[in-house]
Amino acid sequence: MSSGKTANQPPTVLGKIEKRLSKGGRRKAKKGRFGELYLGALIPVLLLVVYGIVVIWSASLTISEASFPRHLAGIAIGLVAAAFVWRHDYRVMQTSNLVLFIVIVALIFLPSVPGFGYSAKGMTGWVKIPFIGLRFQPSEIVKLFSIFLMSSLGAQYNGKINTLREYLTLCGVLASIFILMVTQDLGTSLIIFVVGAAIVICSGAKRSWVLITIGIVVAGAALVIGTSLAPGLPHILKTYQLNRLLVFIDPSVDPTGDGYNLQQAKIAVGSGGFFGKGIGNATQAGSGFLPEAHTDFVFALLAEEFGFLGAVLLLLLFAWAIFATISLAQRLDSPYAKLILAGIATMWTFQLLESVGMCIGIMPITGIPLPFISFGSSSMVVQLTAAGVVQSIWLHRQKSA
Repeated sequence: MSSGKTANQPPTVLGKIEKRLSKGGRRKAKKGRFGELYLGALIPVLLLVVYGIVVIWSASLTISEASFPRHLAGIAIGLVAAAFVWRHDYRVMQTSNLVLFIVIVALIFLPSVPGFGYSAKGMTGWVKIPFIGLRFQPSEIVKLFSIFLMSSLGAQYNGKINTLREYLTLCGVLASIFILMVTQDLGTSLIIFVVGAAIVICSGAKRSWVLITIGIVVAGAALVIGTSLAPGLPHILKTYQLNRLLVFIDPSVDPTGDGYNLQQAKIAVGSGGFFGKGIGNATQAGSGFLPEAHTDFVFALLAEEFGFLGAVLLLLLFAWAIFATISLAQRLDSPYAKLILAGIATMWTFQLLESVGMCIGIMPITGIPLPFISFGSSSMVVQLTAAGVVQSIWLHRQKSA
């Protein structure tokens, strides 16, 4: 008889141990896949997207322009873009400063190119791809590319800007992008300015330089507004841009335009009460009293339907995503990763404050969308891509230098 083990022979003790270790290894591998995701920022972002789906579906019941299938398509494209960015190393953008700047300038002027520009609601901020018919806003892409560019430039100082020349170089790049963008879109230019300024400060700028710069910016803004108001002087701001700033000070300046929009937004927010009127019961938006209820004034629509509790839930989800992003930045050693995360967190924070603030009269009216909530595929794709960048930084954190 053969002394070897037969197929029916019970496993040895060593075989049992090996089998258990194999199962444990598979369990660890499965946990490792979840370890590739930074759930602290991912979960609130996905919850915000779901919240936005409910809000836009509700808006589509009474607002013909709020196409629910288009909103879902924007989310689908955004999730694909986020997944692509997540799996690729974010640092490939760090060595492409000149290319990034050229692309940013090209995107800013692309809507002005004959055959590409597309006008909507009196603005030529969209691009329509010939033969395909696909429309998008290049200014949304500029937001994200500006974060990469300013972060790359700021990271080379390793957290401390030693000379005024270095500081002025960063400010000069930011100012050039801002000036070019303000001629196209005031709202987006403000986002780029605030985000870029936050990155410059986080790069290690001296407090005295920052305070002097703030004074210069305030004086410059007053000069621009003053010249735009005075007859016979160059008007840098367009009429609708100036009206939005004036309405913030005195809503009666434009009672049938932006002043009317502000009053209707306040009514919508106030009428929601504590619990809201319920899905599909937003009378201000549904009856056509509140213009752009699914885009610029989507928070007013949300507050009317879901009330104070719904608004608090929105703020809590954003706070979760923003603070999780900042927390990740504090745990990393890479200056480049830190600055990117600071830029993304600032972008979400400023857009949230502006979108909510303009609906209750504490911020001037701009065309800034509420991230993950407002109807608009360009914004949705870029915001989800930004969330993918956060995941990419988490995935490649061990490789960061």
